[in-house]
Amino acid sequence: MCGIVGYIGGQNAAPILLEGLTRLEYRGYDSAGVAVLGSKGAQVHRVVGRVRNLAAALPKRLTGKVGIGHTRWATHGPASEANAHPHTSEDGRICVVHNGIIDNADALRAQLADAGVTLTSETDTEVLAHLIARSAAETLEDAVVEAVSRITGTYAIAVTDSAQPDRLVIARNGSPLIIGVGEREMFVASDLAALVRHTSQVVHLDDGEFATVFATGYRTFTVDESDTTKPATEIDIAAEDLDLGGYPHYMAKEIQEQPESVERIIRGRLDDRFGVARLDGLNLTPRELRGFSRVKILGCGSAYYVGQIGATMIEELARIPADAEAASEFRYRNPIIEADTLYIAVSQSGETIDTAFAVEEIKRKGGRVVGLVNVVGSTIARACDGGVYLHAGPEIAVASTKALTNMAVGFALIALALGRVRDLSNADGQRIIDAIRALPGHIKSILDTEPLIAEHAKTAAAANSLFFIGRVRGFPVAREGAQKFKEISYRHAEAYQTSELKHGPLALIDESLPTVAIVPADELAGRNLAALQQIKARGGPVLAVTHEDVDFGELDVPRIVVPRTEPELDPILLTIPLQLLAYHAALTLGYDIDKPRNLAKSVTVE
Repeated sequence: MCGIVGYIGGQNAAPILLEGLTRLEYRGYDSAGVAVLGSKGAQVHRVVGRVRNLAAALPKRLTGKVGIGHTRWATHGPASEANAHPHTSEDGRICVVHNGIIDNADALRAQLADAGVTLTSETDTEVLAHLIARSAAETLEDAVVEAVSRITGTYAIAVTDSAQPDRLVIARNGSPLIIGVGEREMFVASDLAALVRHTSQVVHLDDGEFATVFATGYRTFTVDESDTTKPATEIDIAAEDLDLGGYPHYMAKEIQEQPESVERIIRGRLDDRFGVARLDGLNLTPRELRGFSRVKILGCGSAYYVGQIGATMIEELARIPADAEAASEFRYRNPIIEADTLYIAVSQSGETIDTAFAVEEIKRKGGRVVGLVNVVGSTIARACDGGVYLHAGPEIAVASTKALTNMAVGFALIALALGRVRDLSNADGQRIIDAIRALPGHIKSILDTEPLIAEHAKTAAAANSLFFIGRVRGFPVAREGAQKFKEISYRHAEAYQTSELKHGPLALIDESLPTVAIVPADELAGRNLAALQQIKARGGPVLAVTHEDVDFGELDVPRIVVPRTEPELDPILLTIPLQLLAYHAALTLGYDIDKPRNLAKSVTVE
């Protein structure tokens, strides 16, 4: 969730650190700081608030060719200058930035205090600076290894030492960290976004791995000092992909990019001859695919809700049991891992720590897990046995849109692949292929109705609380719609199965509580309309997201109409207008759409 940037080379470090931190603002943070090594040692500057506040606070002549920077999302202690990173040792020699959580920080703080160390913050991170500084080791590398061996928890750290200014030492365990390889200069970051303007060559550290970074190169090694000799790999992200491109917000840009992003995920993956999806990245033969008798999908937040959409697709097309579960709870219930179950981990960033831990649990117990991930080379992508890359392109806004849609399309491809090795006919396979191929055009037609949706959003924004309802295929759509709405409009939004209203929630219905109803033209349309009649009878306002051929009769409610596709794929299109509804509600209310309060794009702490 926090952001790390580091630089060592021939340029002045401060501008590079600030530019990298600006690129990481979308991850979510409440304070920022830098440490730059110059001729007089480390100069540390920290502020509460945005990176622009930090830039304004820096001295005009802040020189030094080595430095580290950080954006903090508060865990231990509130947002304050004292709690902001970098943290330093008492003599100012050691500077540390850290993502993650040190579980035994309280015990270590007590030990340091007993030893006479004056602690100046409430953070867990500060203990690292003191442990490293108090080490008797001759090199910074050995001191970092020694300090890390005393902590438990998750971390990505970057460390400087004024006494050894020719290097940065970094380490990771459970939180991402990347080396960027330049020409006689090197970069460190927690996210590729901070590196793309400087290099396309990167090295991803693995858990338990350390690195020493010099201006001329790097060395990666393990806790026992064994070299791991990791070569750099090429990244396929252009700097312009991270720009706003004339849009007022990244969320607006990413919503509009969905026709093209869906084109990318399906390109080369639809086999018309056999009516099947070609997913070589799963690393599963048709015989192995057929051997699975159950599918378990794991994700967090929107990835969990789209997993529910995927589970329904798999059950309908492949006719095998499938369900989705919140990855954050999975490993804590001592799950039973079955050899004939296909586990699917879903994450836009590929760094969601709860999902990464779930993957570890599955692998530890011998399960087969594949990933549905957007970021090549990410932790989850590398940990899985195979997977389907989303090819959505960089997604900056905290509220996921195009990556979410590509996840749903990815599940459609997986469901098709599983179905065709079972009882799904070639004709039905071709039916689904034709429908998948038509999705970009349908999405474009929904986006063309944005002005109408924006008007509905004004009404929704005026309410303090809303219901989102749907049945079967429509329920996870409602859950995702409520999630988007509450994320960026800060309005309470709750999702229910339409059939459950009469079992309690109907008591809350009155003229002040609008309901957004998902009403596709399916076998449950009549029952959904009957529920809307019950809401209207109690004075509740209703907005229906529906298809043209649903007969509302005399039921007079405003409607957002989306194109029909094949029933199994309807949820993909029904979700799109809910993104626009949330966006325009937040726009009406004047909120920071791309950086909603208290949230982060990549959740790398438990």
